[in-house]
Amino acid sequence: MPVFTRRGVFAIGTGSLAAAALGQPVYSAVPVATVEPPKHPIEKDAVLRVSRPTKFIAPDETIWNENTEKFTKATGVKVRVDYVGWEDLRPQTAVTANTGAGPDIVCGWADDPQLYATKLLDMTELAEYLGKKYGGWKFQAKLFGRKWKSDDWIAIPIGGGIGPCNYRTSWVREAGYNSIPTDLDHFLDLCRKLKKNGHPPGFALGNAVGDANGYANWLLWTHGAYIVEEDGKVALNRRETIEALKYAKAMQETMVPGTLSWLDPSNNKAFLSGDIGLTQNGVSIYFVAKNDPKTQAIAEDMDHAPMPTGLAKSPPEAPLILNGMVFRHTKYPNAAKEYLRFMLEADQYEPWLNACLGYWGHQLKAYDEAAVWSGDPKVRIFRHSGDREFWTGYKGPISAASGAAAANYVTVHMFASVASGQSSPEDAAQEGERQAKRYYKT
Repeated sequence: MPVFTRRGVFAIGTGSLAAAALGQPVYSAVPVATVEPPKHPIEKDAVLRVSRPTKFIAPDETIWNENTEKFTKATGVKVRVDYVGWEDLRPQTAVTANTGAGPDIVCGWADDPQLYATKLLDMTELAEYLGKKYGGWKFQAKLFGRKWKSDDWIAIPIGGGIGPCNYRTSWVREAGYNSIPTDLDHFLDLCRKLKKNGHPPGFALGNAVGDANGYANWLLWTHGAYIVEEDGKVALNRRETIEALKYAKAMQETMVPGTLSWLDPSNNKAFLSGDIGLTQNGVSIYFVAKNDPKTQAIAEDMDHAPMPTGLAKSPPEAPLILNGMVFRHTKYPNAAKEYLRFMLEADQYEPWLNACLGYWGHQLKAYDEAAVWSGDPKVRIFRHSGDREFWTGYKGPISAASGAAAANYVTVHMFASVASGQSSPEDAAQEGERQAKRYYKT
């Protein structure tokens, strides 16, 4: 029978940074079971190279580096961490996989393990240990950490960031709304009024890994559309998709100029400069606003809300999962597994989660009780990011095909072609289906 413990106040160091981010003392109530860890004796003279996305908020990198240094002190294993731009991470991961050289560990994007499953170490033993110790894995983690409909883990989900609506509360009220509407007609009306008042919205439709894919997915799912059926058959060219494309065209007419070329940092900059009053993003905008004296007034005048559900039965968004993969070419497989285990253990993980205000939403259920979620109410929406019931490639299997379609921005380009006026909704849906079939081969 597992024994659960209540952990005390964090030690000075990373814990103090977490407390500063929260603006209050930090106590841990994360339930931790007593479970024997896997036996992974670290290889002699092991050294590791880790590749992961660059930061959008400072503690993401600062505390990750501090935890890495703690690992080195505890084990003697020297670790080099390379921080890679979001748009560059997938191409670099492909080079690593195809050449059998480069980082031992890649903390990559959601579908990437499916693309390179045969080139990754099995992570089942480690995943089962973490699940038993920390209350089990969340819905999204099981989807993206395991091979589709199997119990075989090929990655360790580290976190997952959702992109709810970020908005300026005073400007939304000025437009006649006390909150973000849940239906599509009123949401479009809000966006039109925001533009009329000089505070337009902005949603990315460039090659933005998180923001553009998130917006395109929301447009599809909120209209009852999806890229494939449950059996993997492409189902993009249909009435629901055409309606979503028409809506995207109407939305584009309300937006600040330039969104068709936006990358992931673009909407952050536009929001913080006051150029837009509404966007779809993780917690990074709020974090920066709250911690920079120049923008604290924006933090006070902004909030988060779910994007409108429309025809969906639950919030139509999927977290951008950060997946820890260990490649078979590593000379130090045990050291690599121990590094990932160490980073997800509560003494390291919770200070990182707290200080980042839930930027990378946790994927282990025990962290529902992390201190961050009982602090600032404006970040609580990120607490259940791992429980969302949509995923990249919904409704179909998570596979190399779904990963490739997302990596090549199939739906993003489809929506952008209509938003830019280059294609009609009907032609774009037909072309989107043709492009999707290149990867799904149906």
